[in-house]
Amino acid sequence: MCALVFEHGTRRLHIAGVTAHPTGPWTVQQARNLAVQLGMRADSLRFLLRDRDSKYTDPFDAVFAADDIQAVRSAPRAPRMNAHCERVIGTLRREVLDHLLIWNEWHARHVLDAYARHDNGHRPHQARRQLPPLARKHPTPMAAPSAHRVLRTRILGGVINEYRYAA
Repeated sequence: MCALVFEHGTRRLHIAGVTAHPTGPWTVQQARNLAVQLGMRADSLRFLLRDRDSKYTDPFDAVFAADDIQAVRSAPRAPRMNAHCERVIGTLRREVLDHLLIWNEWHARHVLDAYARHDNGHRPHQARRQLPPLARKHPTPMAAPSAHRVLRTRILGGVINEYRYAA
């Protein structure tokens, strides 16, 4: 299981944790880790939409309540209620997980962290006018892009490729 958090407004993806055997105390610890990672940015968040899994206990909700973030449960049997997160999970599966054999928890964490860095730093998001979540503005257009070389960076052994113009 992967604890994944998706910020709706910024489109940022956070991988909170990976384990083969998730429990209630494990999810609480992942929530604490995420709260520390978000730091001051947690002030801008108001709601946490989560499903009704029994692993999400009252102490899990209390971690977010301490930062004035209200935990809201999705309705039973309503996957469309959390459609943005479901779409991110589907994209993650199609673009990465369907192409790799995951060996263990460490490998899963490595793969998911690499994808989160790619998604947040390079992958264009339509809701942000084709900007990655961490980009502030579009790069300045080049006068004659055909005169420049295109460089490819392979992510996860070439499962994902990032392209940019050479300087």
